[in-house]
Parts: sequence; C-alpha cells; structure tokens
Amino acid sequence: MAKLNGKIAVITGGNSGIGLATAERFVSEGAYVFITGRRQAELDAAVKKIGKNVTAVQGDVSNLADLDKLYSVVKKEKGRVDILFANAGGGEFAPLGSITEAHYDKTFNANVKGLLFTVQKALPLFTDGGAIILNASIVSIKGMANFSVYSATKAAVRSFARTWTVDLKARNIRVNVVSPGPIDTPGVAALLPTPEEVAQFKAGMASMVPLGRVGTSDEIAKAVVFLASDDSSYVAGIELFVDGGMAQI
Repeated sequence: MAKLNGKIAVITGGNSGIGLATAERFVSEGAYVFITGRRQAELDAAVKKIGKNVTAVQGDVSNLADLDKLYSVVKKEKGRVDILFANAGGGEFAPLGSITEAHYDKTFNANVKGLLFTVQKALPLFTDGGAIILNASIVSIKGMANFSVYSATKAAVRSFARTWTVDLKARNIRVNVVSPGPIDTPGVAALLPTPEEVAQFKAGMASMVPLGRVGTSDEIAKAVVFLASDDSSYVAGIELFVDGGMAQI
C-alpha cells in the first residue's frame, strides 16, 4: 500500500527543487498535494510535471495574507491538512561587515517568520496525529563563511521543532526537521553570478562530502516521505541530516 494513501499535504516552495521533488514523491505515495510558490509560471510547470492530485496556490510565505489565501483554498477543496512540509525559503551570501538590514529582513522574513506562520495558520485545519516537517540545513550546526544570517535562520528552524513537539504533543502531531547538505537545486545555482562559479562551488562542496558528491532533490524528498509517513510513527523532534556525511564527521 502507498505510504501516504489518502493524505492531504501542503508543501510551500513546491514549484522547484526539493519542494517539487517532494510533491512528486507525495503524489506517487497516494497523497493529494497543495503547492505554493511566488512565480505563477513555475507553479504551472510544476503542476504539469506532477500530473495529478495537485493544486497550486501562488503566494509568498512571508506575506501573511498569502498564507491565509492558501489555507482558504485547502479548506474549501479538502477541509483538512494531514501533512505539512514547510520548505519555502532561501539565502544569499553576505560576509560579516557587509550585512545590510534588507538582507537580514529578507532572509528572516522568509525562513523564520514565513515558516512560523505557515505552521501556525495550518493548525486549525490540521488532523490530530498528523506530521509537520520543517526544512532546515546542515548550517544549523556547521559554520560556513559568509552565510551567517542564513545559518541563524536554520538554527531557529531546528529550535522550532523542539518547542513545537512539546506544544503539539496533546494532539499527537509530530514535528521533525530535515537538514540537507549540498543539493543540486535552482536555489544553489542562484547563489553565484556565473555558471563557472556555480560549478566551482559545487565541486568545492562535493570535496567536503564523504560520499564525494552533492545530493539530489529526490534524495531529500525520500527522507521527507519517511518523516511524513507511519514509517516514522515514533520519531518526533529530530533533525534528520541528509548530507552524505558532511556534517557528521
């Protein structure tokens, strides 16, 4: 039997990369998925790629009105949420000494404020016994030059999983974190200005991974399916590193 048969799932940032790969995995495991993203053209392409059992709702998680719109659509179409993958977010390089208020606000608004209210606004629709998965990063525990603001947001995400596990225990809602290592996604490609620099960055990351390569979005998606399904029924409050061993040695 499919691991997510009949489940209703919400995935923020589901129009590309890890979010899209997870939406495809969820649907293949029997779920109906609502995906969000800021760019309508990419959402349309994602819906076409997923093929069935998917609704796209355009919006920005840092905009609370957009989150209200998302959950109003979910409520109208399905009436409940069983699984939430709070995946949307991003970051940019900025060395200490050159960090601007705009950089700080943009990163924290998407990765912390947006994630917090993505979860909180889902709760009235959430099924008791459901699963919440938060997307963090190995930088929640590992220092990376010029990435301090992004890293701080991901440490906050990891902290949320601990406190929300306690906050939601009466409803038996499990909250866990998936923390990817270097993954080949469009977001990584956007970090640097030229394809040559992106290739050098990926090669440098791969050299620090014991498995000798960067990961794929689908490898993260498979871990999220585990955390969303009954396979992880006794797993709560953890940070699952999917990083080829990069943060483990």
